[in-house]
Amino acid sequence: MPACPETERFAALLRSLKNRSGLSYEALAKKTGTAGSTLHRYCRGTSVPQDYGSVHRFATACGATPDELRTLHRQWALADAARTEPGTGTGTGTEADADVVEGVEVVEGVDLVDSDGAEEPEAVEPGAAEPKAVEVGPVRPVRQGRFRLDQFRQGRFRVVVIGAVVLTLGVSAWALTTDHPSSGSSGGGSAADGRLLFSAACQPVVAMGQHDTCVGEVQRLLHAKGADIDVDSDFGPQTLRRVTAFQVFSGLQPNGVVGDATKKALYTSNVRMTVWPPAKVRQHIRAVFTDAPDAAVAIADCQSFLDPLHILPNTNGTRNWGLFQISDLRLRELGGTPRQALDPEWNIRAAQRLWSKKRDFHDWPNCERAVKGAATTAPAR
Repeated sequence: MPACPETERFAALLRSLKNRSGLSYEALAKKTGTAGSTLHRYCRGTSVPQDYGSVHRFATACGATPDELRTLHRQWALADAARTEPGTGTGTGTEADADVVEGVEVVEGVDLVDSDGAEEPEAVEPGAAEPKAVEVGPVRPVRQGRFRLDQFRQGRFRVVVIGAVVLTLGVSAWALTTDHPSSGSSGGGSAADGRLLFSAACQPVVAMGQHDTCVGEVQRLLHAKGADIDVDSDFGPQTLRRVTAFQVFSGLQPNGVVGDATKKALYTSNVRMTVWPPAKVRQHIRAVFTDAPDAAVAIADCQSFLDPLHILPNTNGTRNWGLFQISDLRLRELGGTPRQALDPEWNIRAAQRLWSKKRDFHDWPNCERAVKGAATTAPAR
């Protein structure tokens, strides 16, 4: 089965970044905390990561620019949508299939030698969950006249495939320089029922980095549900936060990209995103943090600008949630959920529980200045 074009483009972007960095898979594995064999499959297009965090770590380790990160995020979203949707041309190859190649298997930096002191390609981490592999390029089931890696291990050969390298670089350069069709960039068209996001004018996924009428439609729909959002047709950090919050409220995967399920929910759900105004937030924080009201308000203002729906993605794939930016780790310790963390009442009380352990704000070290400022400006009691 032929590979999905979106997956091929995503893999080509990863290969281009890796080739430019000059780093080996082993070096990237140490920098990213992801097995080298897993990164290898991502770059070959035989697997698509289930979350963007591992992609971001890989790209950052390779020295990607902010523009490249935005492009990569959007292409990952397209590849992920294609991976999970039926009829998109993705395959269901296994790890065993990945070792079978017409002619040779290219494994970077590995000598394929026999068993007496042989070096082997890096093994997959035991028990690691992998997305369904995507069959690409020359990968095929075993047939007569084709080779497996164990055949090469019978002798001492080093595989050098110059043509494959040239092809990889060529495809990668094309993927980085080609302006893929942007959602609604032509500016026209709407679905028969008036739902622009499902029309031919919009791509299957609307994501970070886009600037067009389809993004404007997403923003308009969010605003109609009470979200505090600018309708400027620019999918930037504010829109990313509001889309993610809407997904949490709607019971969808909070990946920050607008695929079919999120589009449908935007048009049909009764979710309301109206939140407490800053004055009410301050008042409630003071009522809960009776022993340190000024410092607590300063922390929340520093962390989220007193926005109950503030969501910050981290480079390792985790997130911080709500007024006090409670991390995924702390959220698990507190027995909470992202939905609860976006409730200002729950978030404030959860933060107070963290504070009460040592009666200080050590959980928010980046806002120490704000606490000191609050202490010097607080009125005498």
